[in-house]
Amino acid sequence: MLDEKHLLTEYRKTGDLQLLGKLYEPYMPLIYGLCFKYYKDETKSEDAVMQIFESLISKLRVHEVSNFKSWLYTLARNHCLMELRRANRVATVDIEEHVMESDVFLHQQNEGEQIPEERLMLMESCLETLSEEQQRCITLFYLEQKCYKDVAELTGYDLGQVKSYIQNGKRNLKICMEKSRNEQ
Repeated sequence: MLDEKHLLTEYRKTGDLQLLGKLYEPYMPLIYGLCFKYYKDETKSEDAVMQIFESLISKLRVHEVSNFKSWLYTLARNHCLMELRRANRVATVDIEEHVMESDVFLHQQNEGEQIPEERLMLMESCLETLSEEQQRCITLFYLEQKCYKDVAELTGYDLGQVKSYIQNGKRNLKICMEKSRNEQ
């Protein structure tokens, strides 16, 4: 317990992610189990473990935590519940409307719509705005279709970093592309 308090204090002072990793690592199986209980899906649970770690990066710098294990458990439970609520809010789409819209998009170039080549060029320019780590992981994972393990071996990053770079890179790409589309 004293060791945890020391790690928490040192992390708040320095922001050293290795300290945070040491603090979080023993609880990863617990967090995974909790997430799996809610999601009943291995991939979603693994992603949630990484998302929760990412949220710790900022939250532990501002929150004074006296009992890390119970605080982390509550944080993880709330994360899962919020994700499930958000997933339930997603509107369902009538399949006939969706197919019609897809056909219109693919076969007609309406004013203001992007054709696939323009979207590809936009994606390439947005890819260049990402950090070097995100660019490298996104390129290997999506464009070269490497698995997480292969990306980790090729880049020298650990598996957690690879997942984080891919997830954050994907989010940043989406934001950049939406921003660019809205400016046109």
